[in-house]
Amino acid sequence: MHAPLCTRYEDHLKPSTLPGIAPANDPTSAPFGAFAPTRAQAAIMSLAQGTRLKRGAFRPMMSRLVNLLRPGPVDVQYQGASFRFYHQTSATERGALFNPEYNVVELDFLRAYTPQGGVFVDIGANVGTYALALARHVAASGTVIAVEPHPVTCARLAFNRAASGLDNIKLVAAAAGSCDGELVIQTDADNLGASHIISVEGADHGMRVPSLRLQRILRDAGVGHVDALKIDVEGFEDRVLTGFFRQAPQGLWPRAVVIEHLSRNDWQDDCIADMRARGYAETGRTRSNTLLLRGSI
Repeated sequence: MHAPLCTRYEDHLKPSTLPGIAPANDPTSAPFGAFAPTRAQAAIMSLAQGTRLKRGAFRPMMSRLVNLLRPGPVDVQYQGASFRFYHQTSATERGALFNPEYNVVELDFLRAYTPQGGVFVDIGANVGTYALALARHVAASGTVIAVEPHPVTCARLAFNRAASGLDNIKLVAAAAGSCDGELVIQTDADNLGASHIISVEGADHGMRVPSLRLQRILRDAGVGHVDALKIDVEGFEDRVLTGFFRQAPQGLWPRAVVIEHLSRNDWQDDCIADMRARGYAETGRTRSNTLLLRGSI
């Protein structure tokens, strides 16, 4: 993979020019509940949630069936928070809609090491399935920093945050990267959550978004420590984490980390090995994610 486009943030972007979080083609203006499941939709969803149909291989089929009954998103509760799920074009939203245990191993791990009043950072927050669950867990005295660069996904996250009444989520409409500047992301129209950083050569076919180092994100948010962190940025995880651990004071290092490993072949550096060398231990692994815990320093 070629080095991505990354230039000085100050030279190319001002806060007023950050990507908008309410695109006109994303119908988030209707109040939550406007897309409550019909009786037939609810029956299909309940069937899936209680059987093998909740598994990934069956979810696209269930999504098409729910959409046939009534096209459009669905307003539901997930992990105690309110979500408007656009399940037709998002694997994450399909997973949370049809599987009550979706990512529950990772969520329980993060909650175990994030106290009430604590700080959780979600890099690649998507529509907030992690961020909102942890925001409820840390309560009003805690802080969640949700980093999401794609303007459509960011709009959905903002809507879900408002619908859930969670004022303790700080939304960062930018990509986490190795420098403060600009990156180019390519949208996957069939699965917005799979949108990814592309190289300079592909810049004409992508979307330019602001890029911020994790250190800067934390500084701008005014937090002095991080209890737990989750990162899922489609093969760009090493570019975010390796420089952070090299440059940031240990007081900023998170105690618990969940990192998606599905795209590790795209890494330039093995960031999990780097974390092990810095005192982290692998305590668990799911199909998609590695769970790491930092020992006493």
